[in-house]
Amino acid sequence: MGLRDFFLTRITKVSSEPKKEIKENLWTKCVHCGEICYKQEVESLLNTCPICGFHFKISAMEKIKIIVDENSFEPINETLCSLDPLKFKDSKKYPERVKAAQKKTGLNDAFISGRALVDGMPVNIGALEFNFMGGSMGSAAGEAIARLVEDAVSRRCHVITISSSGGARMQESILSLMQMAKTAAALARLNESGLGHISVFTNPTTGGVTASYSMLGDINISEPGALIGFAGARVIKSTIRQELPPGFQTAEFVQNHGMVDLIVHRLELRKSVSDILNFFG
Repeated sequence: MGLRDFFLTRITKVSSEPKKEIKENLWTKCVHCGEICYKQEVESLLNTCPICGFHFKISAMEKIKIIVDENSFEPINETLCSLDPLKFKDSKKYPERVKAAQKKTGLNDAFISGRALVDGMPVNIGALEFNFMGGSMGSAAGEAIARLVEDAVSRRCHVITISSSGGARMQESILSLMQMAKTAAALARLNESGLGHISVFTNPTTGGVTASYSMLGDINISEPGALIGFAGARVIKSTIRQELPPGFQTAEFVQNHGMVDLIVHRLELRKSVSDILNFFG
């Protein structure tokens, strides 16, 4: 067999062999350290970077599942959704924005709430979904939070809230701002009942959510590196006309200034919450 015939035979044999499937999306790039990480390893670490520990964004439901016992979560107040009493319109009508968010997330509004167990201990737990209009708190989300707390009072169990928000929903104007007082009042009743509130901050937690129920935890926990604040850094800088300190509004900065009690890696969050619940009794 000549050299030409040999190579033709090899090419024919290779081309006739079944092609092996190459799985897509095997790798992901960490936006913090820039390292390329094996996606399966990232997921096994609850979507955190194995190199630098950066916490990737996950859904509200995924955050809840990290904390609660498997298959113990029972949703409540699922039907609550925002109306449009102000007939608000910017580049789009408000109901159109709500419908788009509902289609994107499969939720009626931004706050997921329910009853669950943490190491067998009954709790009421809720989380804001950032993919629903930036996790903004409108009248429906505020009502869901208040009902979650009131239900906890009636059940004599502690409350866990998980925040990720751009703040109060501008399309509802004063109605969304009123939710700050409503949720704070509900937590005051929880406190008077001798029950605890564990507030978990995830990236980002800002605006009216920070200024209301999120900062009212008996224990405030944050994921590492989370942005926590009220107004944005650029707004504050232009208002006070001063340079802001390094790390301003990061979880670590906020902890150093007494507004966060613990900074906990996602892998340790369930254990930390369980320990606090046992301390509450």
